[in-house]
Amino acid sequence: MATPTGPDAGAVSQLSFTVDAREVAVADDGASLLEVLRDRLGLRSVKDGCSPQGQCGCCTVLVDGQPRVSCVTPARRVAGRTVTTLDGLDAGTRASWGDAFVATGGSQCGFCTPGIVVRFAALHERGTEADDPRVARSLHAHLCRCTGWQTVVEAYGCFALGSSDPPRRDWSAAAARALLEGGAAQLVGPEIALGEGGFADDTAPLDALVAVLDSAGTWVVGETRSEARALAGTVPGRRTTADVPQPLAVPSGDWDATLATSWVEPGYLETDASWCEPGGEPVSPLANGGAFGAKRTSPVAQAARDLADRYGRAVRVLFSREDSVRLGPKRPPLAGGATAAGEGVLVVARTPGVEEAVASVASGLAVRQVDVAGPPTALDLRAAVWAEAIALVAGARGSVGAVTAPNGASAEAELAGGRIRALVRCGDPLDVVALRSYCIGAAHMAYSLVTSEGLAVDERGEVHDLTVRSFGVVRATETPPIEIEIDDRPGEPVNGSDAVFAAVMAATWLDRGCPPTWPTG
Repeated sequence: MATPTGPDAGAVSQLSFTVDAREVAVADDGASLLEVLRDRLGLRSVKDGCSPQGQCGCCTVLVDGQPRVSCVTPARRVAGRTVTTLDGLDAGTRASWGDAFVATGGSQCGFCTPGIVVRFAALHERGTEADDPRVARSLHAHLCRCTGWQTVVEAYGCFALGSSDPPRRDWSAAAARALLEGGAAQLVGPEIALGEGGFADDTAPLDALVAVLDSAGTWVVGETRSEARALAGTVPGRRTTADVPQPLAVPSGDWDATLATSWVEPGYLETDASWCEPGGEPVSPLANGGAFGAKRTSPVAQAARDLADRYGRAVRVLFSREDSVRLGPKRPPLAGGATAAGEGVLVVARTPGVEEAVASVASGLAVRQVDVAGPPTALDLRAAVWAEAIALVAGARGSVGAVTAPNGASAEAELAGGRIRALVRCGDPLDVVALRSYCIGAAHMAYSLVTSEGLAVDERGEVHDLTVRSFGVVRATETPPIEIEIDDRPGEPVNGSDAVFAAVMAATWLDRGCPPTWPTG
């Protein structure tokens, strides 16, 4: 492990610019604008979801009034110019954007929304109307994994039409619904929509050391993020031109439907991060969202504890986007065949608990686990494997019907007239806006997974699709309108979005004619 060494500040010239109406001067040492804003000036509303890929939009700021992705903007390029972050927007305008996003459910964890709000603010400043197609097109520069885009576009309309008064909502009930749907504690409110969810790296002290992984998987420590990355010799990941493979073969049999899937990246936006003081407790990488179940075994918290004790200083431990893709758990690839009677065989990449998961929804499917070279897999991800089992049986029968999740929630879904419609029953809604948001997000994720998502993983198990845009997530302009009906009859509240996910997954596959591989294209 390298010993941290700080730059010789006396040998570095200064550059000056205006940030949120105040003049600042920083070292002109080649750092990105993102690093200067977050790590030197402490402006943590500017989020880092993929640096230096410049593809997720979380770090969007305004430079002389124009949206810019700050992680690929050298700080020296803004010398003498005016930079505006979310915090620099007019206080009333900023508050109205927060109200608009919570009014529509356009924000869940709140990690992506600061960058989106900044872009929307510039769009609105140019007089863009609520129903202008440029609103959805502007989101091509962003990735929002939680909400499925629709509620985000609705939030713009809410603001543009001047109807963003704070809704009458019980924030405690909304947080309880968010916990059920996301699987981790999550606050709900206007401040969360503005990126104030207390994300792991946002709370780290500015003078903390920074640790990143090198190519051998060793933690390398530096005084700054850029120094640590330079010492580690990290190289930004790329998107491959290779096809997305289905690594498992369908078992032989007289099947009415067959299906083979690929590795799928959960695509959470806040990459794994933690920090710790010497002798203290590390901050959880699950801050204000559950990452769809993908961070529960992340090594960053333990690494932060160990490194802080070793160096006697606070240490920030950060996964790059490439680290999250290579090391984070994926949906297990599978291949199977089923008959119209619901019987069949499902071959699945070895994952603990998979037999029980399939048996809970499709008892007629026999499960065979096999070893497959590739990234780790987990059943913690949204409805992993059991949703695919439901889809396979539905394809064999030629209809979806009501889908019942292992927790007892149920959903019905159809694709008709270019729209996705779903009905969900999951007990007391607690907060209709939150439940609708999670169900729309689940519907988008299911549609996207069936039609376009997958990773290129070679026969040695090496992942080649390492950029945010290579995940295949369907964009806002390509997402069908989604209608969610909530059956609000009394009952014990349970997660409902997983049932919607499974129902929309099956309905999407049937709508496509049940082609034998996913993504269907």
